[in-house]
Amino acid sequence: MTERTKTYFAADIHLGSSVLEDPKQTELRFVNWLNTIRNDAKALYLLGDIFDFWFEYKKTVPRGFTRFLGKIAEMRDQGIDIHFFTGNHDVWMFDYFQQELGITVHTAPIVTEIDGKRFFLAHGDGLGDRSASFHFIRFIFHNSLCQFLFRHFIPSRWGIGFGHWWSKHNRTKDMETVVPYLGEDKEYLVVYSKKYIQEHPEIDYLIFGHRHILLDLQLNPRSRMLILGDWMQLFSYAVFDGENLFLESDFRFSYTF
Repeated sequence: MTERTKTYFAADIHLGSSVLEDPKQTELRFVNWLNTIRNDAKALYLLGDIFDFWFEYKKTVPRGFTRFLGKIAEMRDQGIDIHFFTGNHDVWMFDYFQQELGITVHTAPIVTEIDGKRFFLAHGDGLGDRSASFHFIRFIFHNSLCQFLFRHFIPSRWGIGFGHWWSKHNRTKDMETVVPYLGEDKEYLVVYSKKYIQEHPEIDYLIFGHRHILLDLQLNPRSRMLILGDWMQLFSYAVFDGENLFLESDFRFSYTF
């Protein structure tokens, strides 16, 4: 049996997005990738926006994603440590993943040690972004009172329908105005990372999702940051083998099943 020595990172799959040509195809592509890593993975970090929309009611979760949920449940049963970070599209995640799948859910950035290296991990939304409108919407979505009112006073068929409409509206705008890499001085996650390592020089790696670009940047002799790309167009991920961190994009997973 292959020894489990690798830690994998992925983000921004946007399962269920209606702007994808074939949402089921995206799910199959990602599940196929999970199949290729499950024999040597000791841990998997999913850094947000795995779903294009997710909201948990007390006894209801969004329909679909059966193959993905089944695969990560299988991987967890095999002893693979799985961490799920909420993003700005799947922020409304409560206790379903912990109770049903045994998966750790993070609602904020974390610092963790992996094989002797210090990692700062986050989806990336809200970090260094000064947009007032974004922060206002983010406050509403993260507010516990707003979540309570939505969960208890809006029927699930309306709430989930509204969520998918909102997600489609914002994802369509994003796809129409894709912002390329802005450079070290203007890319807000880079600016945030540079400031963060000044205060926390012990960090070896900072890894983010959210921006849908591939970025591998050495910030100083010790610290390096990655933005993971996505699984809508780039089919990208990172892997840490205990000594080296690699950012990879594999278009095998864009083939038709």
